[in-house]
Order: sequence, then structure tokens, then C-alpha cells
Amino acid sequence: MLKTFILSMLTFSCTLMVQAQKKKALFIIVDGIPADVIEKQPTPHLRDIAKAGGYTRAHVGGEKGGYSETPTISAVGYNSLLTGTWVNKHNVWDNDIAAQNYSYGSIFRFFKQAYPQKTTAVFSSWLDNRTKLVGDGLPQTGHLKIDYHVDGLEKDTARFPHDKDSWYMHLIDEAVVDSAAAYVRSVAPDLTWVYLEYTDDMGHRYGDSEKFYTAINMMDAQVGRIWDAIEYRRKNFGEDWQLFITTDHGRTASNGKGHGGQSDRERTTWMVTNAKGLNDYFKTGQPGIVDILPTMARFLQINIPQEDTRELDGAPLTGKVSLTHPGATLDNGSLHLTWKAREKKGKVKIWVTTTNHFKTGGHDDYKLLGEVPLQQEKADISVKDIPSGFYKVVMEGPDNTVNRWVGKP
Repeated sequence: MLKTFILSMLTFSCTLMVQAQKKKALFIIVDGIPADVIEKQPTPHLRDIAKAGGYTRAHVGGEKGGYSETPTISAVGYNSLLTGTWVNKHNVWDNDIAAQNYSYGSIFRFFKQAYPQKTTAVFSSWLDNRTKLVGDGLPQTGHLKIDYHVDGLEKDTARFPHDKDSWYMHLIDEAVVDSAAAYVRSVAPDLTWVYLEYTDDMGHRYGDSEKFYTAINMMDAQVGRIWDAIEYRRKNFGEDWQLFITTDHGRTASNGKGHGGQSDRERTTWMVTNAKGLNDYFKTGQPGIVDILPTMARFLQINIPQEDTRELDGAPLTGKVSLTHPGATLDNGSLHLTWKAREKKGKVKIWVTTTNHFKTGGHDDYKLLGEVPLQQEKADISVKDIPSGFYKVVMEGPDNTVNRWVGKP
């Protein structure tokens, strides 16, 4: 009896250990591929991943013409994914990354705050992704530490001499992928970012062309090697992996060589994922790049602090989501609020503050000004008792929150 009891307790303990380390997430940003192009290419590996989860058109650029309008530029897009916010919050306006606002935490910071013992990794052809955007080791991020990284290879001109056709960048991407696939297969960090650049280089140089399409097909093969490593871990170690692949911007409609503006083609991107439980928002809502962070956070069971949650501009793409697509205007002392209801039951709590202290690391005092049925999809909230030229509004449903700014902070 005692032997049986000991064996059963050991089995139970091992099961708990496996479950505690089971969920792992990895996201890949492949640079500068519009949705219309990726949809026309064979990309067998991306399609295999999509069969396990899904594919959707998505968007970058924030609200066109609104306060969150965000340049369709690389580092800007990366940071919108990393922080789950648009540029009016994270303040990365271009690739110089001159004045990033670290008050808005990244997925890596939220993850390490929740699980300091778990591991992170970055594999990137661009050093600034880790040192500036993620803020590895910076006091502004609480000296966040990425546990393992392979990046900065663009500075190794001895190993990767820079040629006029940018083939060296493909070789760097190859080295990044080799390192990522090997590390996933052998160590399997809990949260990983892989970034690949060569497709954008070919887009800038040749626009919509066979060379651009060839670069996309090579990228697909690279993603396939990482997918194989994930599948190896899943099958041999019983781990549950969530994988997202997306791009940071589209390209200009005229010839595909540029980006940065707000044309439909520059704003229209895509997502491929193996995620289970993809919801109606993923399937029909043309989600934004800011939605990936709350999706991974839900999967990894990260408890993001309420103050940070109220700032997120995204909503989860898996499981239940109460509301999306918030709108807000101010007229004659009333806030006119709208949203898209994604569930039939529940209520929406309306929280309002007239300050934006969060932007500088401070605290905003929200007041509960109303509670209305979710299915109503609108509310008129009087703010005559709190007159201001600026309001931050949080609409809190049973399963998620969304937010809007009204006026100028």
C-alpha cells in the first residue's frame, strides 16, 4: 500500500510540474508583407500552421484620422505588438526610437513580472528590437532581462559582409532562424520573439516583383523550421505552444516599394496562428496588431495589473470577448459611447478619468459613471459634473475592457 501511495504521489507531483511549465508562446514578425501578396504566394508552411489554427487579414496604423493614427513603419509596428498600444501611447514614431514611453509595458515585462522564474528569448536581425523596444537591462523597464538572445548580426560585417543586393540580410535571417529553431528544440523558452527582415529589404529595392515573392517563399521555409521545432517539443514533451506570425506593415499601392502612410494597402496586414479557440473577432473583425499581446497574455495566464489593462488598445483573439471597436465623442456635456458587442449577456461598466498621469508613470483616478447592457452597444454618459478638455474612457465588459480618449491630454 505504502509503495503504491508513494508512486501515485510521485506521478501526481510530476504531472503538476509538467502542467506548470506546459504553456509556451512564440511570435514571429516578418517584415513588410501586405495581405494581398501573402495570399497569392504558395507559403505551404504558413498554410499548415493556419490549418491548425487560422488565418485572418489584420491591420496596423491605429485609427485612420483619429488620435491613435500610427505610422506604418517597422519599429512602430513592432512596438504596437509588444505593448498592445498605438503610437499615441508607446511614442515610437519611426525607426530612430528616440523617445519611447516605457510607462506602457511590453509582453516581456508583463510576463517576467508574473513569472520571474520562467524564461524568455529574442532572435532578431536587428539589435534595437531587444535593446531599445523591449528595453533589455534598462532602468526604465525595471532592468528587465531577456534570458537568451541572438541578435546584432547586422553589425558583424566580417561574418556577413554587406553587399549591394542585401543578400547578407537573408544570410543573417538564416542564422537567426537556425539559432531559434535549435534553441526551441533543445531548451524551449517560455516566451520567444523571432524577427526576420529580408522580405522588407526586397520590397524596398524591387517592390512588387519576383525577387520580393522569392524572399517571401524563403521566409516561409524559415518559419517552417521553427514550426518543426515547436512540433518536436509538442510531441515529445507534451508542451502546449501558441504561435503567431504577422507583419508590421503593408506596402504602397503604386509599386510596393514604400510604406509609412495610411493607404489601405499599407495598413492591411495579416496573421497566421495555431491558436485554439479563435473567436468571432479574429474571424470577422479584421483585428489589429495590438490584439496579439492580450491573446498571448490570456494563453500564458498572465495577470496584467488593472492600470495597465485599462491602457491596452487590443482585445483577445481567443476565448470570450465582450466588446470591441469602441467609439466616443463629447457633445454638450455628455459622452456618446459606442462599441461592438461580441457576447449576448452581461453589462458594460463605464469608467472615466480626466487625467493622463499613467503616461508619466503616475496614477489615474477613474470614476464609475454608468453601467448598461452589453447588447445595447451604446451609452450616453453625463460628464457635466466633471468638466474637462480631456477624458479617458474605459468600457469594461465581463471578459475584456476597451478604451477611448476624448479631447487632448
